[in-house]
Amino acid sequence: MNKFKNTPLGAGGIRVGIVGGAGYTGGELIRLLIHHPNVEINFVHSTSNASKLIYEVHHDLIGDTAIRFTHELSNTIDILFLCLGHGDARKFLEANPIAEYIKIIDLSNDFRLAQNSQLEARSFIYGLPELNKEQIQSAQNIANPGCFATAIQLGLLPLAKAGLLSDVYTTGITGSTGAGQGLTSTSHFSWRANNIQAYKTLTHQHLNEIHRSLHQLQEDFPPSPFGEGPGVRFVPWRGDFTRGIYVSSTLDCGLPFNEIQHLYKTFYADQHFTHVSDTMIDLKQVVNTNKCLIHLEKHGNKLVVHSAIDNLLKGASGQAVQNMNLMLGIDETTGLKLKANYF
Repeated sequence: MNKFKNTPLGAGGIRVGIVGGAGYTGGELIRLLIHHPNVEINFVHSTSNASKLIYEVHHDLIGDTAIRFTHELSNTIDILFLCLGHGDARKFLEANPIAEYIKIIDLSNDFRLAQNSQLEARSFIYGLPELNKEQIQSAQNIANPGCFATAIQLGLLPLAKAGLLSDVYTTGITGSTGAGQGLTSTSHFSWRANNIQAYKTLTHQHLNEIHRSLHQLQEDFPPSPFGEGPGVRFVPWRGDFTRGIYVSSTLDCGLPFNEIQHLYKTFYADQHFTHVSDTMIDLKQVVNTNKCLIHLEKHGNKLVVHSAIDNLLKGASGQAVQNMNLMLGIDETTGLKLKANYF
């Protein structure tokens, strides 16, 4: 049954609908869009919070918006953001057919891989702007990348383009918001405080999209992480902080260090949000921004690539807005010129 009301699209700014607005990524998306100069939020859908004021759930938004959550859906939008759990976005779209003219940006992992990127007549483009900007600009539907996937890929894309990837050994640590808003034993304060833990060793779900993107630039790099040959060997860590991702990737590279630096700075020269730092980076530089910072170190034949992002912004909602801007021909940085929480 189609729950969307079949009403014509109005004129004016970009009309947006959000499904799944009560969680961390939905909340961050609302925070960005209520201050986006070209956007009008038409509805924020949440069955469990229907009729509540948004700031009754996202308490920091008191004074910023008087919008209420709703269980109603509407076709009077240009863009629909899906901030649902993994597996739920596809189910939602199957249960709620959407007008063809509405563009969709999905923040789950349901459509990221090539074999899952089609839903009836809709085809989803992988929304990593530093890799697929031209495709994003003409896309009707976007599969937003995963947070760890974004940080790791941005650290390795220049090497892949140069055909320099072999085995990559990666460690990365993430804040508790990466686990979602639902309370679990490992997101509870009393567990996280003064504690870290490895999890999903060598099996993290983002490895599939990472390999696919690296294979896109370097054909001899395997498209799957679990086959024969070289690959990204990834050990993720749960950290004792709320937000941010810090990744370090180590691999063999015989290229002189100055040439590697040139390769990275050239690759990212025209990118608004990814920057190569000559000095060591830290999480406070990126938290509350849509930036990815990269720093390179080389010792003998070993190259170490450090990359850092905010998992809820460049790793989720910020990148989703960046993709929206590209899809609609708006300046890529609109609504994303954010200040880091440095102190």
